Amino acid sequence: MFKRKIETELIEWKKSLMMKKKTFILKWLRQTGKTFIVKKFANENYNNVVYINFKVDLNMKKAFESDLNVSQIVSNLSILNSRFKFIPNETVIIFDEIQECSGARASIKPFIEDGRYDIIATGSLLGIKGYNKNYHGGVSVGFEHIVYMTAMDFEEFLWAKGINEETLNYLYDCFKTKNRINDAVHIAMLKYFKEYICVGGMPAVVDVFLKTNDYKMVRSEQRDILEGYKDDFAKHLNEDEEEVIDRTLLMKINKVYSSILNQLSKENKKFVYSMLETKGTSKKYDPAIWWLKEYGLIEYCYNLTRLELPLEGNKIDNIFKLYLTDTGLFVSMLDDNALRDIMFGNMGIYKGVIYENIVADALIKNKIPLYYFAKDSGLEIDFIVRYKEEVTLIEVKARNGNTKSSRTVLNDNIKYPSANYLIKLCDSNISLQDNVLTLPYYLTYMIK
Repeated sequence: MFKRKIETELIEWKKSLMMKKKTFILKWLRQTGKTFIVKKFANENYNNVVYINFKVDLNMKKAFESDLNVSQIVSNLSILNSRFKFIPNETVIIFDEIQECSGARASIKPFIEDGRYDIIATGSLLGIKGYNKNYHGGVSVGFEHIVYMTAMDFEEFLWAKGINEETLNYLYDCFKTKNRINDAVHIAMLKYFKEYICVGGMPAVVDVFLKTNDYKMVRSEQRDILEGYKDDFAKHLNEDEEEVIDRTLLMKINKVYSSILNQLSKENKKFVYSMLETKGTSKKYDPAIWWLKEYGLIEYCYNLTRLELPLEGNKIDNIFKLYLTDTGLFVSMLDDNALRDIMFGNMGIYKGVIYENIVADALIKNKIPLYYFAKDSGLEIDFIVRYKEEVTLIEVKARNGNTKSSRTVLNDNIKYPSANYLIKLCDSNISLQDNVLTLPYYLTYMIK
């Protein structure tokens, strides 16, 4: 379907098997393309592929109900599906939706120790939906290589649109050298980036957009995905591995999820529990926030006590903002005119919110932890990252505005001696003046 960067990680994993065997586990949000990419990789790199989807092939769970002996499991699977072939040293076994079968997850250690077959697994609710941890001994540590698969980033979106590598290499060279981008290319990229904001990176949504160019169909597909996510909220497995719903948790998850847009739209974007409940202990919503984070739909952005490395050591656990991990889905939560407003630049107060979320989204996709810096004095900097081994400030400007807070920090070497660099993200072309780098929004994916 689409070229994805995760393929490089799969290739590196296969090479590493000569040194140490591990199972490649691809996890995170549904609809990011996990199944497609592992099947594509398996078919291109192995002579023989055994594919099992535990959400669809319910009978396959029976193969793991006895002792977890690899030869016995292989025999059981062959009986349950006569088309399966298990050729030693030539076969990869794909356990799709492995969270549906705790026995399969527990079998990973025996399979790796046996060594005859490579294992790839996917899971959308790993760590949330849960396993009966007493069943077959639970999860074995040290036998899994876990990778998080996000939705498509802007570069992958450009690949899908067919933008040639020469253009993408040119953009990268401009980023490295800090040279101005050709005006025609810059204008085109701003247009593509607005498309990406509206469409997002869910492969099914991108596919609809490329085939139809119809934003109504795009929005319909996005909302279908979100409704599917709601069906997952607060699902767990009971002792018999049947799905159950925690109704209390479900209510809290829905309240948190529904509040995110309003939380980010206020002047101080810090997450405020009182917007969920004015009475009682609002911290009781923490499990719901954690659930959505582990599911992959949101990410924390923590405030920092000071601007020093390591940033993680300076975060404030109970002061944070929340961002959605796909801005296309975020935009679909707005009213029906939002797509038109984005394309024609009429977003009003929501422009800052949307652009801030898409920058957070891009940083998440680059595996960059999210932090910000805010003081009671009103000083606030959108994001703080470690970039080129320095504390780097990132400001997201909706209208190419000033960067008063960042300049206050940069000019105060006594209070903030470690903060010496600012990246300003806006509509403008690339420019570098002293320690301030201005970049167009669409190059955020190059900040690594």
